[in-house]
Amino acid sequence: MKQVIMYQGTERLWHWLQAALIIFLLLTGFELHGTYEIFGYEDAYELHAFAAWTMIITTLFAIVWHIYTHEWRQYIPTLKDLDKVIRCYLIGIFYDEPHPFKKKPEAKLNPLQRLSYLYILLIVFPVLIISGLVCFFYNELQAMGLPISFEAFAIIHTICAFLMLIFLVIHIYMTTTGKTPWAYTVSMITGRDEIEEEDTKLA
Repeated sequence: MKQVIMYQGTERLWHWLQAALIIFLLLTGFELHGTYEIFGYEDAYELHAFAAWTMIITTLFAIVWHIYTHEWRQYIPTLKDLDKVIRCYLIGIFYDEPHPFKKKPEAKLNPLQRLSYLYILLIVFPVLIISGLVCFFYNELQAMGLPISFEAFAIIHTICAFLMLIFLVIHIYMTTTGKTPWAYTVSMITGRDEIEEEDTKLA
């Protein structure tokens, strides 16, 4: 086994900033629904809006970075060995069976991760942003004469927030399934990970 640079600095920065923003948006968003009170409604609204705009801006930069570095190829979906990966997570992981997917810098995501991230990035996340923008600019859109239901978009926004929360919980759980419970987290902090000798030449 040899250590290689698995995650670039920009990639790690975007990952942790995105994680922090998602958690903060969930925290302030659920407060706006009256689930609890931490910041107070007005401050929670302002903080939620600020975090949302920050998320949009960083996402635009991330899209440019993925295109420029060709890292978008990491998300190309594939069904190859998908059944083996699913079986590994459902059964094999509890019997210490080896993971069927061997991660490399040029192929970091297994088939199940690719499909999951595409679902979040191409469906949930865009709908979450669009519904949030509609709610944020609702008065302006009404003044333009657009027949928009605030309640409908608020419900859509909330449903997507719950989907993001579910994804976040599963994602955090999956980070504990490495060689040690902290192996994947440390790798995303340092950028370094171990791969087999014969894969090192390719990397």
